[in-house]
Amino acid sequence: MRTVLVVLLVFASLTVPRAAAAVCALSCDTLDPSRAAQETSPLPDKDINGRVLRLHVADSDGMAWASIDNGRTGDAVWLDRSWDGGATWDGLLGKASIPDTWTGTRTLMYNLADPVGHRRGLLRACGDAQAVACTAWIYPTVCDTACDGSAPGAGDNQPVAPATIFGRSVRLHFDDRGMAWASIDSGGPGDEIWLDRSWDAGATWPDGSSLGRTSVPSGATATQTATFAARDPRGRMNGGAVRACGRESAHQEGACTAWARPAQSRVAAGVDALLWSQDVYRAWWPSSWWNSAVAVTALADSGVSGLDPVLARVFDVNRSAFPAGARSSDPIDGDFISRAVDDTAWWGLAWLAAYDRTHDARYLAEATKIADYVHGFWDPGTCGGGVWWDRERTYKNAVTSGLYLRLAAALHRRLDGDTEWLARAREAGEWYLRSGLINSAGLVNDGLTSGCANNGQTVWTYNQGLAIGGFTELWRATGDQSYMDAARRLADAAMTGLTSGGVLVESCDTGSCDDNQKQFKGIFMRYFGDLASATGSSVYQDFVRQQADSVWSRDRDSLNRIGERWAGGASNAVDWRTQASGLEALIAAAAQ
Repeated sequence: MRTVLVVLLVFASLTVPRAAAAVCALSCDTLDPSRAAQETSPLPDKDINGRVLRLHVADSDGMAWASIDNGRTGDAVWLDRSWDGGATWDGLLGKASIPDTWTGTRTLMYNLADPVGHRRGLLRACGDAQAVACTAWIYPTVCDTACDGSAPGAGDNQPVAPATIFGRSVRLHFDDRGMAWASIDSGGPGDEIWLDRSWDAGATWPDGSSLGRTSVPSGATATQTATFAARDPRGRMNGGAVRACGRESAHQEGACTAWARPAQSRVAAGVDALLWSQDVYRAWWPSSWWNSAVAVTALADSGVSGLDPVLARVFDVNRSAFPAGARSSDPIDGDFISRAVDDTAWWGLAWLAAYDRTHDARYLAEATKIADYVHGFWDPGTCGGGVWWDRERTYKNAVTSGLYLRLAAALHRRLDGDTEWLARAREAGEWYLRSGLINSAGLVNDGLTSGCANNGQTVWTYNQGLAIGGFTELWRATGDQSYMDAARRLADAAMTGLTSGGVLVESCDTGSCDDNQKQFKGIFMRYFGDLASATGSSVYQDFVRQQADSVWSRDRDSLNRIGERWAGGASNAVDWRTQASGLEALIAAAAQ
């Protein structure tokens, strides 16, 4: 009886594996290894009584599986996955036993990371063949531009104020590669310094506590850690945050700086924070359909490397049909088409931007298919032209007509030997100029009345921007100076009529903008910046830089999150839509 009790106590003291919830990244857990895009074995095999235990990894899938060979009936193999650096783990994932007459078996595939849930994982293979053993954990070290533990590179940016503790200064540093380190100064021997790293914006840091912890040596007053990465490209983990923490030798309590994300450049920092909000598995930004198209366009235009797979996944996953409620309140018919004609056209512009970046012909073909659909709602029988806003043909407005103008002119410039889209673009441009959408102040109102007059509704920045972009592209397509003159008139009117203190404002900024309106200013800057580049005008270029400077210095926090109000201020909404909008201003400035 005593022996049984001792055994029970021993088992009770062991770590009990948690029940695992399924993780979805590019694929969901339990994918069959036959579907792996590649196979590597980066760790040494483990011998268990003559059996071969092996961990298999497919980096392109972000998944791994385990196998056991040279075994006997009943031998078992499984995976462990840890979310806290190996301290605890979800065990027995995919456990499989060797069937009768076989000598080996394997598990199904499991994800190495959980980018949707902002958790970085570790995996190892384990087996039971008259003894239990496991391989090492895979990828315990994070590598970005450099790997954890490397020496600082060039540059020393200190993004947040230092923390102080008993007269010591605890500082957070970033080098030009985006690697982070911590330092402590004005101290004494035995004082400690370290970094914490979080993948969920500082809410938790289970696998990133006390990184690089080191002490001030005898005879010194300062020391620093090695550097650590705040992105994990292999695990598709963007938006990692770090903070510096320190402790004076005679006391247990510590002090930490605020959390911060590195910024190799303004645009790269904006992209990193935007990708943090993306649902990698569903390949969009919940839960806005056309707004996601605008985010895709910003990524494509950013010039930041490594984004081609992101664009490709959005295309592959979302090209399908979806029922109402899955991506939009409307059903999506497939090929990004829905009853909302303007929503559909935004995706056409997104895939044109992807084509310009990658030269992948499938993006141009998709944009052309979308444009053909939008063209089906061009109707000269009402108001002499213009594109209907929806399938029900209820409203002719500025956004849909501006989208069509830009799309048509852009397609002409990208389709060899085209004449059809050129004629359509000319027709759309001429109609826009005489439609009445542009008021006496040179600003674009929302749409037309049923009697085809300017309805006097709100002047939104994105309508102004689309008109500027449409006429700029039409000028490129035709060389007709009248279209450039139209773009300039619209731009000049916007600089005086849509700003406060020289900074672009939306009419709703004084109150609360809805989820659509949060992205309007960024769309304006995309096309105003295009005009500035096309003309080389120092006035326009200075305006673009002024917007980006205000966004960066007055509307950004230490995690590089950008808000709705570009001049900053209290009650400033911040989400991925405001991030994508502000990013467009940064991109426009970088292009000048």
